[in-house]
Amino acid sequence: MLTASSSPEIVKEITESLAGRIATVKLWPFTQNEFYERPPSRLYEMIVQETKTKTTTAKDFLALRPSVTTGQSMDIWFMGGFPEPLTESARGNDAFYNQWMGNYMIDYIGRDIRTLFPRLNIHNFRRFLTLLAQYSGHQLNMSDMARALEISVSTVKDYLDIIHQTFLWRNLPPYTGNRLKRVQKAKKGFFRDPGLLHYFLKISDLDRLLIHPVAGFSFESFVIEEIIRGLQATMATRLEFFYFRTVNQSEVDLVIDGPFGTIPIEIKLNSVVKRISLRGLERFLADREGYGILINRSKRPELLTERIIQIPVNYI
Repeated sequence: MLTASSSPEIVKEITESLAGRIATVKLWPFTQNEFYERPPSRLYEMIVQETKTKTTTAKDFLALRPSVTTGQSMDIWFMGGFPEPLTESARGNDAFYNQWMGNYMIDYIGRDIRTLFPRLNIHNFRRFLTLLAQYSGHQLNMSDMARALEISVSTVKDYLDIIHQTFLWRNLPPYTGNRLKRVQKAKKGFFRDPGLLHYFLKISDLDRLLIHPVAGFSFESFVIEEIIRGLQATMATRLEFFYFRTVNQSEVDLVIDGPFGTIPIEIKLNSVVKRISLRGLERFLADREGYGILINRSKRPELLTERIIQIPVNYI
């Protein structure tokens, strides 16, 4: 039997666990490849198929080919991946996009959240979502957020858990696998669909997005979500995703941990690489084997060092 979305109210009434007889597959909004009807990038298979007899190196990724154009990547970044507004906008119905986004949030807050959490203060929760748009892609200072909203820190934590569990937000935990380095353990997260983030921030077009202070953080979140969805599409298991930041500000935007090892990924909106941009990857790789990846808006895959490969966003 194949079912579509399952209401939490229905699942709650099921008395049997169905362990071993049921599989849950989470379906996300479109990735850039899905919307433009392109096959998945080989990047993901190259990552997850590493075995004891075959070790992937940074040089191997030079053979990658673009999945879409850079312009198409930028459009999906700005608009997000929800099917209805994306397909209508492609037909020239731009007004439908903003109407759909507005109605989505009305239904999400007014119906889904109110039904699932009847005791929740809907007014505070709506203010929380608007404030959270300013924090998307950042480490979260929950004390500052609580003061701004005049609520408790525990309530902020509850709200974060709600939006994570209802798939609006992704909490990205800190990577603590390296005990030789002092790492920051603050929570970090982002809106899973960049279109919703840009709707909250009232960014009306791509040109305005590119000069907005949130642009770099938004692009980083978009790429992270594309990579996570691409890896999950391979049906690989035991994958975990983190960010890494030490107390001396050495940072890696995404750390993938799986049976194949640990892979650090840095993400930059610009197309030209400065040496300082590689510092976080180099420090992360200093005491371990393997390779690191830098994703940006460059024109082609390129070896930046012996162990770091640059991959354009339209190749993922």
